[in-house]
Parts: sequence; structure tokens; C-alpha cells
Amino acid sequence: MTIECRHIEVSGIPVEVRRKAIKNLHIGVYPPNGAVRVSAPVHLDDESVRLAIVSRLSWIYRQQRSFARQKRESTREMVTGESHYYSGTRYRLDVVERPGHPGVRVVDKGTLQLRVRPGADRLAREKVLERWYRQQLKTHIPGLISLWAPVMGVEVNECRIKRMRTLWGSCNIQAKRIWLNLELAKKPLRCLEYVLVHEMVHLLERRHNARFRGFMDQYLPDWRLRRDELNDMPLADEGLAD
Repeated sequence: MTIECRHIEVSGIPVEVRRKAIKNLHIGVYPPNGAVRVSAPVHLDDESVRLAIVSRLSWIYRQQRSFARQKRESTREMVTGESHYYSGTRYRLDVVERPGHPGVRVVDKGTLQLRVRPGADRLAREKVLERWYRQQLKTHIPGLISLWAPVMGVEVNECRIKRMRTLWGSCNIQAKRIWLNLELAKKPLRCLEYVLVHEMVHLLERRHNARFRGFMDQYLPDWRLRRDELNDMPLADEGLAD
């Protein structure tokens, strides 16, 4: 739970500082514009927070440059001929207006057919596509959890899907509940698996420390390649983070 949230500036960089009931300070840099956010223990004074940020300035600059170079999708207008991604593949959208139940289907290797009611506007079309993306994720997630839970010796009580601006996934350790970003439906299945395993490892180790990385190396030896592949793919227009 966030106890205090304030904004400071360090070496010309705006930083959002959230004080929480945690033991260790964490610095994050988030797309699309490289915003810097710090989670700091309540007992840590402002000067200590500033020194911690200064010590990581080189890393912060590298992250911001990386986001600046990353490809981005233009704003989607939801019209025929537009490009959309599904499971890591780029498809041409074919919008078909007709009475009946709206839906989406892959009609060949390069086309996503979006069936909508006559007169459906951009928002209505987008909702149909998002609903389909959600359904596709729901077909893959249970099998991946069933595969990895016994291997890792963990239990996932629930896995939900939602749109998130700053995370690919998150884990509520106490509730053993995992959230996955809806945008993962656009990425290759191996990237979805990477994010899910990443969040499941948090049931074994809360922090991103050497022990966490050791678990990732043990269960998914190529996790760094999958992470880089995910980060190299186009971001949605509003921006997301890994």
C-alpha cells in the first residue's frame, strides 16, 4: 500500500517517489517516455533516495534511450487495410459490416476478418477485437499454468487479464493471483509464456534479485532472449512496459 506519493527532480529528471511499507528501494523506468518511478521504504529520507537515483543514472539513461528507439504502432483506426498483430504475426484487417453476432477470425495466413454490425464506429470495432484477443489468451493460459505449476512447485489460484499501461504482468503473492496484460495476445506465445513464468517465480521470490534470476535460469534458460524479443516488438500507441 502506498503511504505517500510525491515528485522530485534529480539531475533534470522528473521522478515520482512512492513511499511504501517495504524493506528495499526499487527504481523503475517505464515506457513510452522513460518515466522514472521509485518505490522507497517509509524510513528512508529524501537524501538517501536522491543518492540511490544518482547511483543509477547511467542505467536510467540507457533505459530511456532504449524506449526512445523502440518501434511503436500508430493509432489504430479500425479500418480495412490496417495492420494488426496477433501472436507475433502481422495481419491485414478486413472489416466486414453485416447483421449478426460480431466476431473475429483468421481467414488466411495474412488476414484478420473483423465482423461488425452495420454502422459500428471505431470504438465498437475495437471492443470486438479486444474481446477476441482476450478469448485467445484464455485458451492458452490454463495449459501454461498446468504445465509450469507442478514443475515449479507453486499454486496459482487465479489468473486474470486486463489492459495495463506500465506492466506486462503482476502477481499478488498473498492471494496467489496473477494479472496479465491484454496486449500479450499480440505477442508470440513464447513471450506470453515468459511473462507468466516470470510472475509465477514471484511466488517463490518476491524481489528481482539474484535468487529470482536463478529461478528464471533454472526454469526458462532462454528467458533473457524472450524478454528482449518482447521488448523489441512494437508498443501499443499508449505505451506499455515489461
